[in-house]
Amino acid sequence: MGSAERFNQYRVMWVMVFFDLPTETKKDTKNYRKFVEVLEKDGFSRFQFSIFLRHCPSMENAKVHIRRIKMNLPPKGHVGIIHITDKQFGMMEVFISAKKELTPQPIQQLELF
Repeated sequence: MGSAERFNQYRVMWVMVFFDLPTETKKDTKNYRKFVEVLEKDGFSRFQFSIFLRHCPSMENAKVHIRRIKMNLPPKGHVGIIHITDKQFGMMEVFISAKKELTPQPIQQLELF
């Protein structure tokens, strides 16, 4: 498989995790922080307050990260996980204070083979 095939816009995936977690008690807050820490340690970046993104070189890699999230779901709250192609992600329009911003660019990943 050549480099162009490995990094095809339809093969490269983005995993998006969005959630609403309770923070009413100390235990809830601790569970919230623990979940966010799991996401950050697994390479996710905060896109909005409760939306995290991760760039994955393939669907197989995306499935690994989705499995990790599922193993660390908090006991309460609402969590959604979606994976989309790089092509779909690139069509997203982002606005900050009514000004159009560029879509976030993926972090360059080093591939050793």
